[in-house]
Amino acid sequence: MKKFSIGYFIIASAIFWGSVILGCSFALSGTPFKEEVNFIIGGGAAFHLLFIWGPLAAQFVKNKKENPN
Repeated sequence: MKKFSIGYFIIASAIFWGSVILGCSFALSGTPFKEEVNFIIGGGAAFHLLFIWGPLAAQFVKNKKENPN
C-alpha cells in the first residue's frame, strides 16, 4: 500500500462526516430534536465502518502479510 493512499481514506472520511453533520443540521433546522437524527448518525457510522475503515483495514492486513517486519 502506498503511503499516499491512506490520505485518500482520511479525506473521504472527512467529507463523509461533514455530509452527515450537514444532514443532521438540515433535519434539525427550526425544530426540536427529532428521532431522524439518530438514524442519520447511526447510518453514517455504519457506512463509515463498512466503506471507509473496512477497505483500509484490509489494506493494512495485506501489507502486514507482504512485509512481516
